[in-house]
Amino acid sequence: MAPYSAYTHAHGPPASQDSASTLFDPASSTTTANRYHAYLSSDSAPNSSNNLGRLSEKYKSRGKSLLVPPPVEYPTGWTLAFIIIALVLSIFLVSLDMTIVATAIPKITDEFNGLEDVAWYGAAFFMTVGGFQSSWGKVFKYFPLKISYLIAIFIFELGSLICGVAPNSPTLIVGRAVAGVGAAGIGSGAYTIIAFAAEPKKRPVFTGIIGTAYGVAAVVGPLIGGAFADKLTWRWCFYVNLPIGGFSALIIMFLFRTPAGCKPVEATLKEKILQMDPVGTALIMGGVITYILALQYGGQAVAWSDRTVVGLLVGFILIFITFGVWEWYNGERSMVVPRLFVQRQVWVCSMFALLFAGSYFIIIYYLPIYFQSIDNATPTESGVRNLPLILSVTVSTIVGGAAVSATGYATPLAVGGAALATIAAGLLYTLDIGSNAGMWIGYQILGGIAWGSAFQIPIVVSQATAELEDMSSVTAIVLFFQTVGGAFWVSAGQSAFVNELMKELAISAPDVNPLAVLGTGATQIRTVFPAEQIPGILIAYMAGIKTALAIAVGAVGFAFVFSLFFSWKRLSPETLRAAGAVA
Repeated sequence: MAPYSAYTHAHGPPASQDSASTLFDPASSTTTANRYHAYLSSDSAPNSSNNLGRLSEKYKSRGKSLLVPPPVEYPTGWTLAFIIIALVLSIFLVSLDMTIVATAIPKITDEFNGLEDVAWYGAAFFMTVGGFQSSWGKVFKYFPLKISYLIAIFIFELGSLICGVAPNSPTLIVGRAVAGVGAAGIGSGAYTIIAFAAEPKKRPVFTGIIGTAYGVAAVVGPLIGGAFADKLTWRWCFYVNLPIGGFSALIIMFLFRTPAGCKPVEATLKEKILQMDPVGTALIMGGVITYILALQYGGQAVAWSDRTVVGLLVGFILIFITFGVWEWYNGERSMVVPRLFVQRQVWVCSMFALLFAGSYFIIIYYLPIYFQSIDNATPTESGVRNLPLILSVTVSTIVGGAAVSATGYATPLAVGGAALATIAAGLLYTLDIGSNAGMWIGYQILGGIAWGSAFQIPIVVSQATAELEDMSSVTAIVLFFQTVGGAFWVSAGQSAFVNELMKELAISAPDVNPLAVLGTGATQIRTVFPAEQIPGILIAYMAGIKTALAIAVGAVGFAFVFSLFFSWKRLSPETLRAAGAVA
């Protein structure tokens, strides 16, 4: 599942911070008028002719202006259909990129002769998606929408091409990072285009269709990745993006027209750049990279007490302190707006999202390694074995969204989901050499129900308790932490995996060179090493996998603690609709 796929699949779009899907008032930079107007003119709005007047008075009391947008001519027929198809395909590719690599990673380690960079293959993508998400929201606000969206697709395609032709691991990592930058723009831009391409009454249907692309990609991603790695080459996991993404770009280029009345906010080039918070983005990128390097070197290339590792860890802490100070100083321009983050529901939901999503991604990335190294499954078989988790996540996400819509209570799902996910992660930790199919099928189903039911809750709760004009900014903050959580926890899991693997090898296979094992792909150990050494190597592999899964148990356990601080107030239907919780 994508970092925000669970949310969108059941609840519609993740609003980008200051998304361009709103009407902009150049005089006051008010960015919520169109959302208010669309809401008040829809069937879900309270039936009162005085709504708009009361809303205008509310805005005047805050020193802001509310503009009612002029009538907009929306595309219809085949033009609209092709635009929706283009958006669905682009979102499908972005979501696919988050899961398709998982089952192909063992084959990638075979070709590049090593396990040490596994964390980077996922973390590099998550890092740039999270870091640039808010910046793209500002791009769509200050620059022409269609051109900006096409640039996002181009960057994603460029990153995919780099990954596909990568001659070595560092090049693949760079490609993943570049693709993540484009994916961040596609993810938010698609819903912005929907706001301009579909009239308000039809918009929920189309956002639901686009959201479904996330769920479908989550299901087929591991299968496609495994099939490519098995039958063709893992490089097709990235080549497949090129023709499909190009087709989507052509449709948007020739068929989509931005309404004449919806123009970007007027500002100087300097102000536009400052609004994107380039300093904050650079700091978060630097902090994550420093953190991953420290975990990669520590206990593997050098001892944890080595000055290089210590320096990296100290640098990581200092960079993130600097990031916090900068965001506070930068105020409303920040990717993490200080006045919003200090609100209880925002920071609690953000911490929950960081821990909960991180634990899920550890499971997604290390179960295929378990299946392919311990059970000697092919990549295709590994993808099939992942289906109990992926399908149950998708179904429980939909059911969870419907439950929140029907009852108005979201917090019980967060608490129950986190508690159940902790149990499921603990059960997955008990998997061992020779575990039967009933165990890994049952444990994955339980985990899928748990993670799926609560994945979207921090976004729903944070949105439903925020002021309408702050909703997009609050969403961007929570999604930022949710996505960066993937980078942090996958890296932590990889460090734990490799360190425990090397430690256990000295006991279970003392005659085997640990560096030789690290330099061998996960699916090649049975062909590279003699048969008599394989049992000891598998014991060490299993110990490493268990340690990575233990990190997931700890992360989701702490997420459960944060879930207890969610608001237990019942959310009204009007609030849920305004928050996007009713598709």
